[in-house]
Amino acid sequence: MSRRAFVVANWKMNGSYRANAEWLEAALPSLRGAHTACDVAVCAPSVYLPQLVQGLSQSAAMVGAQNCSEFAVGAYTGEISAAMLADIGCDLVILGHSERRTLFGETDVSVAKKVALAFENGVMPILCVGETLEEREAGKTLEVVTSQLKAVLDHCGIMPLVAGALAYEPVWAIGTGKSASPEDAQAVHAALRDALARVDAEAAARVRILYGGSVKAGNAPALFAQNDIDGALVGGASLKAQDFLAICRCAEAL
Repeated sequence: MSRRAFVVANWKMNGSYRANAEWLEAALPSLRGAHTACDVAVCAPSVYLPQLVQGLSQSAAMVGAQNCSEFAVGAYTGEISAAMLADIGCDLVILGHSERRTLFGETDVSVAKKVALAFENGVMPILCVGETLEEREAGKTLEVVTSQLKAVLDHCGIMPLVAGALAYEPVWAIGTGKSASPEDAQAVHAALRDALARVDAEAAARVRILYGGSVKAGNAPALFAQNDIDGALVGGASLKAQDFLAICRCAEAL
């Protein structure tokens, strides 16, 4: 089955009103008129989401958050709910990113709750899974990523991922300049799709599985040529508009 390519920018904790405006000015001519062959989204720190919602309103690009609460509403000072993201016009949200898991103690259970709430509120979840270098060297890659995925499937089923996406991001490749070889990445993507197919084969064929981990225009074509790699979750290379757009152009060939 042919899946529409998807390229997602993750600005992480970067940006300012001025820098964001400059990024939009550089990217909008392309985002308004090109990239019709792939979906594009920009995920920014929550304080800048209204700026992006307004700035990208005349384009086909979507706006995403980088996290949301596992709670729907209530006395959780500092948290942002999925309903609030929907209320300001946010299209999607990255959940379970390795930095949230390793630095802030998020668990498979809490991530699964977030995925369910995002989906219930019409915000498309991008679920991230990935192994550390130690887990990879111990031969536990598939065990780790399928366990992270299973927690979500057991809690809320496969449909949130059909609506959103699944992203494989090996922790050892994020921001290091290292990237999994296209063949190694494909092997993990194929295993993830097999895990999805055990739940629902038809739905599994529709889920877009993105690769994240030092993706650049230089390595994107080889990655995107793999059968089960449907796009990318782009970190550092998304901070410069032209670098991000170059990756988008690579995805259009999918």
